[in-house]
Amino acid sequence: MIEPCCTSDFASDLEQVVDTMIALTHLSRLDGAIIAGPNSMELYLSLRRRGFVRVATSSTFRMPRRQYSIGLIGARDTLSDLSQASAYLSANAAVAVLVESPDGRFCMKVRERLQQIGFRIEAGVRCHRGLVLSASRQGYARIQAAA
Repeated sequence: MIEPCCTSDFASDLEQVVDTMIALTHLSRLDGAIIAGPNSMELYLSLRRRGFVRVATSSTFRMPRRQYSIGLIGARDTLSDLSQASAYLSANAAVAVLVESPDGRFCMKVRERLQQIGFRIEAGVRCHRGLVLSASRQGYARIQAAA
């Protein structure tokens, strides 16, 4: 059985992560956002409670069409969520990635993967649940077409 204090701690940690992701990506209620990763449903519900209606998870929205300008990603121990979310993001996009792994090498892998898919790291903020990295890309379609 879960103790109430632990549930409260989990909820407050999640809210801290959501607050940080919103601040780093400058997410507004008018922006469309795709959410991916193991905590995607918790992030989705938290954003919906805050009035963000143009949000979707990669598990519930199967047709990637590069229509979202914001990505919120939880990366626990795999980089597949980054690749999955990238298919939904437009050429000009911002992402916030929660890295919950205490392993510094995994954080470097996340950074390298973000750079491979056209993102430039802008900031990193330490939260109770891990590190939230913020990155953006501008004109990724032109870069991809030139290559």
